[in-house]
Amino acid sequence: MANLQLERETSIGMQVEDLWDVQESKLNPTQKLNACFENIPVSAFPHTPQGIEIKSDASLAEAVQILAQNKILSAPAVNVDAPEDASWIDRYLGIVEFAGIAVWILQQSEPPSPTNHLPTGAESAVASANGMPSSAELRTLGSEDASITAGDFFEALTFSEFYKKTKVRDISGSFRWAPFLALQQSNSFLTMLLLLSKYKMKSIPIVDLGAGNINNIITQSAVIHMLAECTGLQWFESWGTKKLSEIGLPTISRNQLVTVHEDEPVLQAFRLMRKKRVGGVPVVTGDGKKAIGNISLRVPFNCTGDLP
Repeated sequence: MANLQLERETSIGMQVEDLWDVQESKLNPTQKLNACFENIPVSAFPHTPQGIEIKSDASLAEAVQILAQNKILSAPAVNVDAPEDASWIDRYLGIVEFAGIAVWILQQSEPPSPTNHLPTGAESAVASANGMPSSAELRTLGSEDASITAGDFFEALTFSEFYKKTKVRDISGSFRWAPFLALQQSNSFLTMLLLLSKYKMKSIPIVDLGAGNINNIITQSAVIHMLAECTGLQWFESWGTKKLSEIGLPTISRNQLVTVHEDEPVLQAFRLMRKKRVGGVPVVTGDGKKAIGNISLRVPFNCTGDLP
């Protein structure tokens, strides 16, 4: 299976190589590469070895366990209440991610907005009727001293009834898309790359219109792995040997960098990631002049031993 997938990854690079040679000479390298990727359908991309899905009635604890056991960071959430003949739009609620669970949990532990908030008694009654903890109970998970460590916080959380009882469908409102942006088999490799880049997506499901299941899921890491197999090919070497400063990456000023200082609480880093919509931030020294590490939204599950 691994050899077959490697062969398919290599074949995509060879397809680009063949197309590269026949593109018009008046095109610049960027235009030639775009034209090559435009002629390759996403159906040519290797299929994921396993189609892991998480049911909407699974608890957060069960969802994390499924992701960890299969060494993946996200999976489609299946609506167990959808009819058997439902199309993919109705069959799936969205994509469940480790990062999404972590951010949602942090949101629940923060003080509520003063607007649109039920009185404590009414809120508790509603929460109790649905088998859920009230927001007051949730906030006790995150109301400790600011110096609390991520390990303490998330270890306490994973042993809480909140973590065990909250269902995947209960956090579906936090999913980025409803259910997700998807491509058809006939869409091009270029379209897929543009979606991954423009919308900062970690994965893209491949579907057939009207069908109920996902044919494939192309992840960011899988694309990078495929590109790594293109080493030595002419089209790849024309880019791969350039310096980062030469390939036109956008630049930002020093004051635009999102960082955390080494003496700041870990939970503050998570809140910053949520606010800035980033998956990780560099950790810098107290004077901010030197990077000494990195912290990402994977950390909560690493702290509890659940990270794949």
